[in-house]
Amino acid sequence: MMRTWQITTVTDAARARIALARLAAAYGVPTVERTRLAAALSAHLRQCLTKGGTWLLTLDMAGSPAEEGLLHAVVTPSPDASAAAGEPPWEVTVPCPEVARATEGGAVEDDPAALAEALLGADEDTAVVLDKLGEQEDLVAFHREELHQTNQGVLALHAELDAAGRAQREAFAAERRARNEAESARRRLTFLADASAVLTASLNHEEIVRRLPDLLVPEYASSVDVWLFDNEDDKHRSAPHPAAAVVAARTGRPQYAADHPGGLPGVDDQPPSALDPTRPLLCVPLPTRRAPLGVLTLSPPGARWDPDDAVMLIELTRRASIAIDNARRFEHNRDIAETLQRALLTDLPATPGLSLAAHYLPATHGLNIGGDWYDAFPQRDGGLITVVGDVTGHGLHAAVMMSQLRTALRAYAVDGDSPGRLLTRLHRFLHHLQPDLYATAVIARLHPEEPTLTWAAAGHPPPVLRLPDGTVRTLDAKPGAMLGIPLTQEIGDHTVRLSPGSTLALYTDGLVERRAQGIDPGIERLASALGGFRSAELDADLEGSADRILHPLLSDSERDDDVCLLLCHLQGDAGS
Repeated sequence: MMRTWQITTVTDAARARIALARLAAAYGVPTVERTRLAAALSAHLRQCLTKGGTWLLTLDMAGSPAEEGLLHAVVTPSPDASAAAGEPPWEVTVPCPEVARATEGGAVEDDPAALAEALLGADEDTAVVLDKLGEQEDLVAFHREELHQTNQGVLALHAELDAAGRAQREAFAAERRARNEAESARRRLTFLADASAVLTASLNHEEIVRRLPDLLVPEYASSVDVWLFDNEDDKHRSAPHPAAAVVAARTGRPQYAADHPGGLPGVDDQPPSALDPTRPLLCVPLPTRRAPLGVLTLSPPGARWDPDDAVMLIELTRRASIAIDNARRFEHNRDIAETLQRALLTDLPATPGLSLAAHYLPATHGLNIGGDWYDAFPQRDGGLITVVGDVTGHGLHAAVMMSQLRTALRAYAVDGDSPGRLLTRLHRFLHHLQPDLYATAVIARLHPEEPTLTWAAAGHPPPVLRLPDGTVRTLDAKPGAMLGIPLTQEIGDHTVRLSPGSTLALYTDGLVERRAQGIDPGIERLASALGGFRSAELDADLEGSADRILHPLLSDSERDDDVCLLLCHLQGDAGS
């Protein structure tokens, strides 16, 4: 079905629009699509009327009543309208769900009732469209609110993520700080432990003082000065010291002298030193149980110290003070023990036909002096008793015990007892006097008029005998046990025949014993050295011969024990 309207005026346009709306409604075009179609047609017809001339609206309904059709609307210029010639047609097509039930007589007349009815229909369509638009606005508002809530959620999520990121960065930064602090603390503790080990390894206080700058410069200080109160000679006695060092010595508290506050824990601030105002100084007393030994003065490696480094330096100074104090005590006790030891060693007697030479060398490492001793004295029958012994333990106690043993031995020898009997009595004496102290000894008896050597040993290295022909024997007959052990023992005598030119060597284990080798190789070296002399050399200079024996034997020794050597030479022919 096809309908055509000629449009020249506004009234024609209104009638055509109403006809299109009624026809679209009749064919079941949805209200919204119908209203959209009518609005589009009205807008185009208004443009056409503005241009002027006559226009044709053609409505074509394609399809049958049994099936869905299409409503096709076309607006074209009238063929006789020259003004609109060449204007392209306007057309639109909408689907029609229902076939029109109206008759072909559905034309719009000029009846006012029909026009009013059409207008009411248009208003109804507009109302429906407005309702649809309201629904759409509500839906848009809902979606807008939903979008707003979503945006708020996204913003909140971003804020939470940003806060989580900041918290994570702060946690990472705190972890790095904690790791750096832990590493710094570990480094300080390691340095403190290593430095303490270095300082306590020495028993020489001057060496400890020399080691301090090597330990601290340049990592923890740029300069180090150690002021010991009672160790200043005349040339240093008038050397000026910073005022902060004097305050530290007087108060016993660490002092920091600079033109700015130090902020160091446990340290008092002082004005800068007049000796060097531009250099900060940390003056730490060297404390002991009685009074400070001195003051350690440090200057920082940079502008100032880290507070934790300052705490570590104060602790290191305390440990250095203990090491210096211990070393001084050791040196004091060592000097007393060595003085007592040398005072108790015997001047060798002059015996016709016999030459004697003795050497005593104190240990150079540790407090290992005071236990080794030698003695030689005549008996009433003209014989000569020689002895070398070693008291266990070291220091003053060992030196005093050695003197008591020497006195007891001389007292027992007055009765004329043999070496074995003398050692047996010394064993009982030591066990009764000092149950926890032990000793070793070897005693030999010689007589210029008797060609016999009698000896006895108690836990001591065996004597070495050089015969006139250069042959050397180790007198290692069965010895007794150590003196003072909780056992009853009778120590026996041993004898060997002597000839003029023979030389007997008595010694302590410090001469022959080495930790890595034991004692036997050392005894062999001593025998070899003694066998290398000629009898004439021993006759002429027994003292020099003893020196020449000691030198090769001690050249590889750390001298961590006393050394005693006693040579007894039976005079022979000068030309032998």
